[in-house]
Amino acid sequence: MTLDFAALKGVLYSPVLSDVLDEFGRTEQAMKPFVRPLDENLVMFGRARTGLYMNTYAVAEGENPYEVEIALVDDLQPGDVAVFGCDGPTDRIAPWGELLSTAARCRGAEGCVTDGLVRDVRHIRRMGFPVFHGGIGPLDSRGRAKMMARDVPVACGGVLVRPGDLVFGDVDGVVVIPQDIALAVIEAALAKIGSENKTRQHLEEGMLLAEVYARYGVL
Repeated sequence: MTLDFAALKGVLYSPVLSDVLDEFGRTEQAMKPFVRPLDENLVMFGRARTGLYMNTYAVAEGENPYEVEIALVDDLQPGDVAVFGCDGPTDRIAPWGELLSTAARCRGAEGCVTDGLVRDVRHIRRMGFPVFHGGIGPLDSRGRAKMMARDVPVACGGVLVRPGDLVFGDVDGVVVIPQDIALAVIEAALAKIGSENKTRQHLEEGMLLAEVYARYGVL
């Protein structure tokens, strides 16, 4: 499936995607409200590349605790979104910062979402790279956590995310679109947006909400 993420980012928004997923019977696809954007003006949309984190309490001699994390970031492709599951909310696991944002952006990635902590916030905001996070703090993950596996199903913000699922984030939150229904969900969302636009127009013209809802069935 080939999608124009750049074009769709300018049209789609997370509430309409969530509504359509509800209609498809997928009612648990919106990440929990504590997952928030570093920059509320940015929109993120792309394919999930997942990383699974766990707590650690030491670094073994000669160990590179960033090994799996580095391999994932270096393998990011245009249109990818790094999705790091940290069993958040957490005050310990901090997988993302400025340097990973720089590397991911240079690979053509669309953004990052994690239910763990992020840092280097001023630098990331200056870059204009979309990052959605479960908290902000100065911690390094070294000696506290590490990525144990990549490109595996992970739980992030209360949602099961599989590699290749579509991930959309904006000021209202993050929604995960399962890969097997992605095209149908997007088509339905675009149709719903058309109905919402007509609803808005009629409301602005003074039509009663009940009348408009009876005609278009959207609210």
